[in-house]
Parts: sequence; C-alpha cells; structure tokens
Amino acid sequence: MLTAISLKKSLDNPAALQGVIYLSKEGDLEHYAFEEKEKAFLKNMLFSKNKEQLTFTNGTHQLLIFKQKESSSETYKAEYARRAGAKAWGFLKDLDAAVAYGLGENASLAPFLEGCMLASYSFQKYKTEKKTFPSTLEVVANGLSQQEADFLQLSINATFVARTLVNEPAIFLTAPQLSEEIEALGKEYGFETEIFDETRIASLKMAGLLAVNAGSELPPTFSIMCHRPDKPINDKPIVLVGKGVVYDTGGLSLKPTANSMDLMKSDMAGAATVVGTMCAVAKLNLPIEVIGLIPATDNRPGYNAVTPGDVIEYPNGKTVEILNTDAEGRLILADALIFAQKYNPGLVIDVATLTGAAMAAIGKEGAVMMGTASQEWKSQLQQAGEITCERLVEFPIWEEYDKQLKSNIADITNLGGPTGGAITAGKFLQHFIDFEWIHLDIAGPAYSKSSDSYKPAGGSGFGVRLLTRFLSNYTQSTK
Repeated sequence: MLTAISLKKSLDNPAALQGVIYLSKEGDLEHYAFEEKEKAFLKNMLFSKNKEQLTFTNGTHQLLIFKQKESSSETYKAEYARRAGAKAWGFLKDLDAAVAYGLGENASLAPFLEGCMLASYSFQKYKTEKKTFPSTLEVVANGLSQQEADFLQLSINATFVARTLVNEPAIFLTAPQLSEEIEALGKEYGFETEIFDETRIASLKMAGLLAVNAGSELPPTFSIMCHRPDKPINDKPIVLVGKGVVYDTGGLSLKPTANSMDLMKSDMAGAATVVGTMCAVAKLNLPIEVIGLIPATDNRPGYNAVTPGDVIEYPNGKTVEILNTDAEGRLILADALIFAQKYNPGLVIDVATLTGAAMAAIGKEGAVMMGTASQEWKSQLQQAGEITCERLVEFPIWEEYDKQLKSNIADITNLGGPTGGAITAGKFLQHFIDFEWIHLDIAGPAYSKSSDSYKPAGGSGFGVRLLTRFLSNYTQSTK
C-alpha cells in the first residue's frame, strides 16, 4: 500500500509516461509532450465528448487519464476527485511503479492523490499468501507544495493506523494489547504514553470501566496519550476521548450474532480514531497541546458480569442504574470524561461507535454530532468535515430528553426510551462534563462489510482525517 509520497516538479522523460494523469482543464494537456494528433484526440474524448476517464496507451505511453468532475459544491468536487483517485489505484497497483502526473493549476489534485493512497490500504497480516504493491506514490506536479504533500501523507498513514487497529481480531487486540500497541505507536510517532492497569483504575474508582469489565477474564486498561510541544499556542489542552470496547457481546443483554455481534471487533473504532489522530498530530508536530484518553475493555457475559438492574456510582457522585448491559460504551466514556476534568481542557471531543440509532438516522454517509461546545468550535469541526467529506450532522440535546433517563432507584439510567436513542446516549454523557464538549457518534461510517471506492471493507479510519484537519486548521487560525 502507498505510505510515502515522492514529489517532483517536472517530468524526467516526457516522451515515455507511465501512470495516471489528472487534468483540471483542457489547457493542462499542454504540459505533456503528446503529439498534436494525440492531443486533439484526448481533447475531443475528454472535453468534447465529456468522458471522465480514458485509457491511453501506445508504444511509449501507458496512461489512465482523468478529467476533473465539476460541481458547485467544493465538498463534492473534492469527493469526486478522491473517487477518481481510487480508480487510479486500480490501474497503478499492477504497474512496477505508482506515478501520478498533475501538472498545471490543479486545485483538486490533493484529494485525487488522497483517494488513490486511501484506496491502496491492504490488511494482509493473517494472509498466508501476501500480495506486493508499490509503497511510494511518485507525484509529478508543479502546483503541490512539499508541505501539502507531507500533510497528505501523514494524515493518510495515521488513517491506516486506525484501520489496522479496527481490523485486528479480538483474539489479538485485547484491552492490554491495545495499550501495548498505543505504547509502541507513541515511540514510533513521538507522543508520550501512560497506561493505567486494573489496580490503578480501581483506585480511581472508574465505576463504568470496572462494571463493563466485570464479566471478562482479561483486565481493563486506561491509556493516556500526550502531545506537549515546547511552546503550545493553546492555554488549555484539547482532549480527545475514544471508546475502546475491543469486543462487545452485549454482556448479559446478549446481542444477536448475524450482522451484529460478528462485527463487534469494530466497537473500538472510536479509540482507533483517537490513536490515529494522536499519531498525525505528533508527526506533524502541531504547536498545540493535545491529550488522548482511551478506556478499554471487552464486554462479555462472564460469571461476575454486571446485570440489568445493578447500580454503580461514579467518582463525581452520580449514580447510574444499568438497565441494559449492551449500552456499555457510555459507561466507560463517562469515566474518561470525568478524568478529563483534571486537565482543565479548552475542549473535549469524544468519539465512539455508540448507537445503532445514529446509524439508522443518517447511515454510513456521516456521523452524528452533539454537545455543549460553542458554535465556533462546532462550526470549525463541521468545516473540517466538509473538507474531508467526513461530514457531521448536529443533533439537539434539548433538556426534554432528560426525562428518558430518569431512574426510580438511582440518579439516572444508562438507557433512554424507544426514540431518540443517539441523543439520549449523548444526554447520558452530558452528566459527566463541566467543560466545552462535543460528542461524535461514528457507528455508521466506522466499519463496513464491503468496500466503497477509497474505503475498503473493514475499518474505515473515519474521523482521523477530520480531526487532523480540524486541529491543523485550529493551529493556523490561532497563529
């Protein structure tokens, strides 16, 4: 898969091109040494007959040529380019070298390259026969800066980190193993790590994490990741919290297997997104302080498993009646949100595959967002979502929804009523925050059984590019 970009500003051998060309307009053809009759043919097919792609091979050239697809929406214009890039990978993967040409003023070249690289992802760890593909994308372009190329490469590599974590089977990626992976990635990418074991978790009275873990034979972990530059430009850190349920059977509220439990190794996709984002932030060395928190456990119906009707008490004094043990993600996120208070954060964003209700509401085309943060924070995050096409739809957290969480024997329950399930899950989390907070429910786009363009089957890494872009944009605006 493509994990590196080699950027060149001019053609080495104009008479023999092999790879893909991305054109933004007819005039871009003048940058290539085609014969006049060849140029006339390409202009006719691509711009008169309006073909979006064309295979062009002769004795010297072996090319797949794409024309930029126009749209009045910048989001869709970039997304069309990514999807063209995914098709480009289908052509490049069988060549000796992956080369993309984008000479001229080509505003959509970056998303085209992004789609190509994202489509190249391959998880072959457990394959007996492993395929080999090019690992470097050679880009010949005079309108792409080295800084843009570096950002592109690092955000994609971080997305691959998240995809791989999600794709790992639960027999390998236990909660302790996830912490080991985080430690190893910290050393590789350059962020600090600290891992709490079960004893430390118990001493901190992380009631939700301990309750969900009670049915497991393996201990929980709580991982802390820190990116602390020498002179951060933010007075208060941004804290990212990721749900790390490495496998979710539903506990005693057991899930059905088909299309549910069999996909539940992906229930730590929120954690994977936060880990991937921390990798990108550290490697880009963004001048902001960012903290990542990962509560991790599996959820199993073991002998000591928490039961419906049990009551737990959190360190902030809030008591929770557990009505459904399959509503476990919010229980462990509550611990992390309480812990986040110690950092006096400027903003906290939690990321979780939290509810089927979010998926039912907007499908896999985007994620649900809600929270108490200012409109400025929300708008900046949604803007990053439009740029990356990892879009966010804001749901309300009106106080009327609180009624669904009332308990007869505790302060609140962990389960709302039959409607507004994604919102009541967010309302539950709201009981554990005293800072600006945004909740992202990525249940829809985090995992898929089949591939879709540049999104392979399995983990998508949704949210890594979104959060990396958001944090990078925040850096620029704060400067």
